[in-house]
Amino acid sequence: MLRLLKTAEKPKILFTCKPELQGVIAEPRPAKSVIPDWFRKLPAVDGEHLHATNNGLTVKRCMPFLDAMTTGWIIPLAATVRLVIRDGGATVDAGWDIDQTMVSNHGPHQVAGHPAGARPPCKFHNYWTVATPPGWSCLFVPLLNRPNRVVDIVSGIVDTDSYRSLINFPFFAVADDGVHTLERGTPLVQVIPFRRDASQIDGEVRSETPAEAELKTRILRQTQASEGWYRKVARAMR
Repeated sequence: MLRLLKTAEKPKILFTCKPELQGVIAEPRPAKSVIPDWFRKLPAVDGEHLHATNNGLTVKRCMPFLDAMTTGWIIPLAATVRLVIRDGGATVDAGWDIDQTMVSNHGPHQVAGHPAGARPPCKFHNYWTVATPPGWSCLFVPLLNRPNRVVDIVSGIVDTDSYRSLINFPFFAVADDGVHTLERGTPLVQVIPFRRDASQIDGEVRSETPAEAELKTRILRQTQASEGWYRKVARAMR
């Protein structure tokens, strides 16, 4: 039986698999622990592009970019998968190195008119059950700010507090024709838990008030004056 947190405990997301798959399939990890190499190697300031109209700062100093990349959890590819793409993407065959089904197909009629065109909808099989506390759901999305050039994962929201079973991940193969190997442990899907009642808010569209305009301008100036303002001040105001 899945054990979910008590009311007084910190909200927790739980990933479980069959005992015989523990240690065989790649395990979920916090997104902040799976930073891509290109981002780690990127300097915070690019001196070659530093001049009067450019401060040389790179995206490594952009907190919204980093926050998106590191929020939630990553479910990796459970085992190595080989995709064979042919006919301009219209044909996709798959093979894998584990005695569990890793890829299967959806019917093209299910996405008739989708911009993917002739590329067939497929799905990766996931062997981790995801469970969250009462009132919490999960948003499953492609990896934020680190695109996969072989497959395009389809996003979805699941009420993981009540649906405690396996969730597969639909995708389109977007790479050029050829053989493409995705290794075991390749980051595949980003999982972002959220409290449902917090997302149910009313909306309003109007012009800004003078006070709102002043606040907006002040925040913009402070951000431009100090690259660390957002990290130090804005977060402290949450």
